[in-house]
Amino acid sequence: MTDRPVDPDVDLHVPAQRAELHWPVLAAIAAGGALGALARYGAQTALPSGPAEFPWATFLVNVSGCLLIGVLMVVITEVRQAHRLVRPFLGVGVLGGYTTFSTYVVEVQRAVAAGAPVTGLVYLAATMLAALAAVAAGMWLTRRVAAVAGAGTR
Repeated sequence: MTDRPVDPDVDLHVPAQRAELHWPVLAAIAAGGALGALARYGAQTALPSGPAEFPWATFLVNVSGCLLIGVLMVVITEVRQAHRLVRPFLGVGVLGGYTTFSTYVVEVQRAVAAGAPVTGLVYLAATMLAALAAVAAGMWLTRRVAAVAGAGTR
């Protein structure tokens, strides 16, 4: 047994849980994904970068998305009971569509190919470190706010 929150997502190995993956869940993920992707597009339009430049838009999107994932997971697993579509909509949809680690990898390759290997390597390391720190910070801050607000844990 662990003291960490149990992942409430559908376990497709359990036949009774397979029925939970149906149209409302898929629609929530799709709608959230569209919103998240639009937000990411807006950030990348506002902060464009060339192949050899540090891609600040993707960096900020991924780090802020990870912070929000940390907040969301504490809220819905420790602070309050959430509607069953909140996690698919916000976690998988909005934040999954908002963050873009595939673009991150392409941008690292692009920087190296453009003759900026230091930029690519700094970006590679900084994103991973900042993203992990952001998840941890989001979780820590949310737990502190919940404790002060008296929400406690479920």
